[in-house]
Order: sequence, then structure tokens, then C-alpha cells
Amino acid sequence: MAGHSHFSPANVEEHFEFSSEGKKRIIYAFIAGLAALALGIYLLSKGESGGHEVANAGHEAVKAGHEAATVGHEAATEHVSGGAVSHQASAEEHYDWTNRIWANVWLNAVFFTGIAVVGMFFVSLQYLTKSGWSSVMKRVPEAFPKFLYITLPILIAVFLFKGDVIFHWMHHGVTEVGSENYDKIIAGKSGYLNKSFFLIRLVVFGGLWILLWKMLRKKSLEEDLNGGTEYFNQLVRIGTAFIVVFGASSSIFAWDWVMSIDTHWFSTMFGWYMFASWHVTTYAVIVLAILYLKDKGLMAYVNENHLHDLGKFMFAFSIFWTYVWFEQFLLIYYANLPEETIYFLERWEGHNKIYKTSEILMVLLNFLFPFLVLMTRDAKRTRLFLKIAAFMIIVGHYIDFYQMIMPGVVGKHGGYGLVEFGMVTVFAAAFIYVISDELTKASLIAKNHPFLPEALHHDI
Repeated sequence: MAGHSHFSPANVEEHFEFSSEGKKRIIYAFIAGLAALALGIYLLSKGESGGHEVANAGHEAVKAGHEAATVGHEAATEHVSGGAVSHQASAEEHYDWTNRIWANVWLNAVFFTGIAVVGMFFVSLQYLTKSGWSSVMKRVPEAFPKFLYITLPILIAVFLFKGDVIFHWMHHGVTEVGSENYDKIIAGKSGYLNKSFFLIRLVVFGGLWILLWKMLRKKSLEEDLNGGTEYFNQLVRIGTAFIVVFGASSSIFAWDWVMSIDTHWFSTMFGWYMFASWHVTTYAVIVLAILYLKDKGLMAYVNENHLHDLGKFMFAFSIFWTYVWFEQFLLIYYANLPEETIYFLERWEGHNKIYKTSEILMVLLNFLFPFLVLMTRDAKRTRLFLKIAAFMIIVGHYIDFYQMIMPGVVGKHGGYGLVEFGMVTVFAAAFIYVISDELTKASLIAKNHPFLPEALHHDI
């Protein structure tokens, strides 16, 4: 990949060129991901997991003790809720080896949808707050929502054709009185958790995201051509409308796409929790994208002060995520209600030791690592530290989404194998390709943005 920059006070235009060599590298990564995925699927079909056995070594030795320890808990759970609260029981009952594949498709589609839509949220927020510093870099996150054209159809397709694999509330008979599968708690939620209403929410809010992004992108490119403040004022209105829509839809999709997997469990903080994870991941992706472009000789006007601000955002939202994660845990721990504590018990003492390992990794990568690496002013202005922190944050929050989704869908059959590594490689390669292509369609610098002079002289 290559680019060229016109670096003069009169012309701040910069263009990214998505070279054939760059395209080849991404396509090769995509093919490698597909190959790993195909091999992983083959191993799963033969009863192997392509890496799960290594991660699960020693589990059998502690299994008997765990089962004894959970007898009392399960009895209490039955008493409180009138049925097994654990979603894993249902996951086991309906499990076949293909479930892990569909769970991975859902996990990656949700994860990358978040990165795409929070790119739009970031840009909208800059317009709403009339922030000047970010105008020099806004074209990077502005390109992210293009990937919604990939992920939203995938989410709709998986829900329509394999929704009963992901969601216990879609199993046959769970809401029908007299059915052997009848579940009183799920039946009580059926006014909200039903196939038609779920699909309406997904299509309507997803459609609004794309529509508002197309409007914002169109006006942003017109501003480049014509200048003036008229376009800026229109962009402020579009950005404000998007934030209102996103404020409602981000929490609703957190409940729909992730929290309803563990249908008996709920948390009033879950919308904030998933938003925090999406948000800090997107900042990390923005940082890596900008640093990549700078390494190619582009984004010349993005100076260490801009990087410092992005580093502060990564640092701050890592702390915010940790606060929400801990508070959610603390409230559930303190109340000690079986129907709530089961969520953490499944992930800490549950059927599969891999979840406990993931929980520890998640806290190290999402809190301790960025906290220590990005604490100083110099670290936030140093490209190497920013790259390392951003990469680790992305990995850590991918594990976070893994923890949210996998225990409820596949129970003890979870693991990190070729299916997982192949799937995330396929999605990541597709994301990089789509966003790189979108970046070629406009100047990397919004040259007629009214606050651009402020951004060019940004100093903190």
C-alpha cells in the first residue's frame, strides 16, 4: 500500500492508495483464515477441537470436586427460580459440534459490528461537541461503518437460520404451557424476546445506522468540494440524530445479541458494559489505523498531541470498562442471588477451565496492561507504546466478547482452537479490506472542515 501527501499550508489534501500488493496481502490472510477454519471444522467433526484439549488439560482432575461443590448451588437455584437458571444446561441438551462454528460467527459479527458503528459514534460525537482537534483524523473512523454492510446481514442470516443454536428462548415449546420444554421465566419475557420483534429491532435500528452514516458521509464529502459552514451545521444535526438513535439501540442490541443468550440472567448495567467494551476497542483500532497510515507517510498533520489525546481515550475507557465490569460483578456478588451469581459461576467455576483462564486474561489485558503502559505522558506520545497497548486492548476485548457469548451457547465445549483463530482472521481481513477501500474514496484530511486550522495547531 502506498500514498501521497501534499504538505503545504494552502493544500492539506492527502490520498490513500490501496495498492495491489496491499490487497494481495489481505487476501492471503483471508485465505489463510479460511484454511485454518476449514481444518478446525474438520477436526470438530471428528470429535477433536483443534486446540481445546491443550487449553483444557487437567480439567478432569478437578471436575469431581466442582460437581460436589455445585450441588447446593443448583438446589438453591431450583428453589428460587422454579427451574435451572444455568443456560449451559440448555446448551448441553441441544449441543452438536456445529454449534461452536455458529457461535463463532455470531461472536465475530457482534464484535466487528461494534467497531464499525462506534466509528460513526466517535465522528458524531465530535460534531455534536463541535470539537476541533479531531477534524484532522475523522476520515479514519468515518470509514468504519462501511463494514456494517457485511456484519448486519450476517447477524440477520444467523438469527433466521440458526437462531435456536444461539438463543435458548428460540427453542421449541419454551413459551407453550404444557410443553415438556416449557420455561416459566422465558415465557414471561416472550413479549420482548420473540423472533418477529427481535428481527424488527435488528432491521430497523441497523437500517437507521446505515442510513445516517450514508447521509453523514455524503455531506462530509460535499464539504470537501464546496466548503462553507452550511455542511458543518447539517453534519452536526445528523451526528446528533445518530447519537439519539445509538443511545437507544446500543443498549437494546446488548440485551438482544448478547444478554439474551443467558435468558434467565439479566444485568441493568449490561448495556453500559458492552458499550464500554465496543468503545475502547474502536479507539484501539483508530490508533492502529492512524499509525499505519503515518508509517506510510500519510496523516502528516496528525502530530504527537493528537496521538496523546487518542492515548488518553484508550487509557480512560480502559478504566471505565474496568469500573463497569467490577461494579456489575460486585452488585451480583453482594446480593448473592442464585439466578444472578450463576453467570459468574459458569465463567469461573463452570464446566470448562478455559473460561476461568479467559476471565483472568481479560482483566490483565483490558485493565492492568493498558493502565501500566499508558500511564505516563510520554507513553501516550510514543508510537511503539500506543501500538502495543492498542493491539493488546483489541485482543483483550475480543476475549471479553468470547466470555459474554461462548459459555451460554456451547457450555463445556468452548475452547481456543483453529475454528476460533480462523474465524477471527477471516473477519479481521475482511474488515481491513473494506475499510482500506473506503479510505481511498476521499481525502484523508477533511480539507474544508471549519475547525481544521485548530486541529493543525493542536498543542497540549
